[in-house]
Amino acid sequence: MNTAILIPARLASTRFPKKVLAELFGKPLINHVYDKCIETDLPVYVVTDSEELKDYIPSGKVIVTGPAENGTERCRQALQYLNYSNFINVQGDMPDITVDIINTVHRLLKDNELATVYAEMDSKQRQDPNSVKLIHNGKYAHWFCRASLEYGDHHLGIYGYRNYTLNQYNSLQRFPEEDVEKLEQLRWLQNSHKIAVAKVDFNGIEINTKEDLRQWHLEQ
Repeated sequence: MNTAILIPARLASTRFPKKVLAELFGKPLINHVYDKCIETDLPVYVVTDSEELKDYIPSGKVIVTGPAENGTERCRQALQYLNYSNFINVQGDMPDITVDIINTVHRLLKDNELATVYAEMDSKQRQDPNSVKLIHNGKYAHWFCRASLEYGDHHLGIYGYRNYTLNQYNSLQRFPEEDVEKLEQLRWLQNSHKIAVAKVDFNGIEINTKEDLRQWHLEQ
């Protein structure tokens, strides 16, 4: 399949400003993610709100977009510069992303217009509002939320889209739950799109806060 990886990276993050430039063992977070993505041999682009990232990523691999309300919208804006049939959105805060996880999403795109993955979630993560919970039937997503639950799995910040599906994003109706949960993927579900899911192994940390960054260093 004609597929590219997009890494949305916003420097003006409200919870953790310039998070993607935070250093993990002397290497910026965004470079950890980028280097993992290029191991797939797929084309990789960083999609950002800042020219500053051009100092960190190889020439020609940074796309600077206009203002965007979330990573999906930033990826959609990148369509005007890229000509691929499919895209995989890897969040810029996942230094522990693996080739296997990315390839799993890529495989799901062969038969589905939207795809994502999940991993097992322990009880501590289920109580953490920074951890996104996925409710599913093993094949398709039913809901995503941040609330403390006694069930659900850990949704990982990676999505697959067909080009034409991603291009529809801004024309879809936006419901209040998307803003309450601060989860952009709800827009697909609430507009009757199916999101295919698959289970993967993930033993890493997603860097949402400065505490996550400290914890990542402690666990290495």
